Amino acid sequence: MATDNIAVNSNTGIDGNSYTSSISNDTLTNDDFLTLMIQELKLQDPTKPTDSAQMLSTQMQMSTINTNQETIKAMQSLQQAFSQTALSNAANVIGKNIEDGNVGEDGINKAYTVRSVENNDGDVQVRAQQILYLEDKIKLTDPDNSANDILLDYNVNGEIIDATGTKTGQKVALNNPGDPIISNGSLVILDSNNEELSDHNYKLAGVSAAVYSDELTDIPFSQISKIF
Repeated sequence: MATDNIAVNSNTGIDGNSYTSSISNDTLTNDDFLTLMIQELKLQDPTKPTDSAQMLSTQMQMSTINTNQETIKAMQSLQQAFSQTALSNAANVIGKNIEDGNVGEDGINKAYTVRSVENNDGDVQVRAQQILYLEDKIKLTDPDNSANDILLDYNVNGEIIDATGTKTGQKVALNNPGDPIISNGSLVILDSNNEELSDHNYKLAGVSAAVYSDELTDIPFSQISKIF
């Protein structure tokens, strides 16, 4: 206890009475105050006793201060524990797709893929990439051996890109970004002059992939409206 380290020094005044001159510990607690009060009662002038009501009021004030300080410490500890729990719960959505209730210009709810979570002064946020659209993949087939089929990418304009990242000069005709046009059960492929090719070996690959924004978006965890 702090009272084990407290020392009260007193001097004798010109009137012959003893007065407290110094205290060795300035971090006083309620127990310290009781020690000082008892010491003061020992040293007080019997002809001029200290007002007991005032001393009791001072003691009550110190007790209230100590109680408030302990309450603040307890609240801070609870807040820290809550933040850690919230961060741990938020970590479960890393790699998952979410919505935050916002709607894009196309009238469709914005969707994101969570890349990380972080705690900013008690506010848990996720960092996510917005999914711009889903892209139906295409493949260049080998009529003689399907093991030689090549999965290919194409950009937002439909320009087909080979495995080296080079544009082939041919395009996939699109309804919307990532959505190829199908005519008579076949992909519509255009040449460099935007003329439709009557014969080609391109087909839908039967898989789709998300196309993401290059930017990361910070979203408060509390604003997530859907996880999928």
